[in-house]
Amino acid sequence: MEAIENRYREHDYEVDIRFPEFTCLCPMTAQPDFAEIIITYVPEEFLVELKSLKIYLNSYRDRGIFHEEAVNGILKDFVEKIHPKKVEVVGNFNVRGGIHTTVKAVYP
Repeated sequence: MEAIENRYREHDYEVDIRFPEFTCLCPMTAQPDFAEIIITYVPEEFLVELKSLKIYLNSYRDRGIFHEEAVNGILKDFVEKIHPKKVEVVGNFNVRGGIHTTVKAVYP
């Protein structure tokens, strides 16, 4: 995930990014889990470069990881790399075993 300069720091604005093709592996069954990841943030000095974000999110494809761990990991990495004023990461995971899961993590 790469940061690029925010040229409009004189005022706050919100950026909403949707990644509808997120996949990871269930750590219990090794079956794929599918989700839409939504990242909404208010930038400070930096913006996220979108191609690098796509590559970063695709790196989860072969990882055995729980939904909560994936969403909180994305939030942690986003904060470390981009340093936003605030950010919310939502994972809307498809139904699996009759259960739909939504995980939301927020900074600060």
